[in-house]
Amino acid sequence: MPSVAKLLIIIGLLLLITGLLLWWLPKFPGFKGIPGDMVFKKENFTFYLPVGTSILLSLLLTVLLYLWRKFGG
Repeated sequence: MPSVAKLLIIIGLLLLITGLLLWWLPKFPGFKGIPGDMVFKKENFTFYLPVGTSILLSLLLTVLLYLWRKFGG
């Protein structure tokens, strides 16, 4: 069971880092999002489609799970 505890701690730290980045990045004047993210704005409606962010997260999780299975699991 120690491997499950380590995995939960790592997932928690990744969520913490992601939350802090999402909180701090929009405060920088040059940051306008990841390329590929689309925002559609109408009069009283805004739709955000995070295509670039989804691809980046998918790649990151794929690499992390590959490394975990190869070296940790």
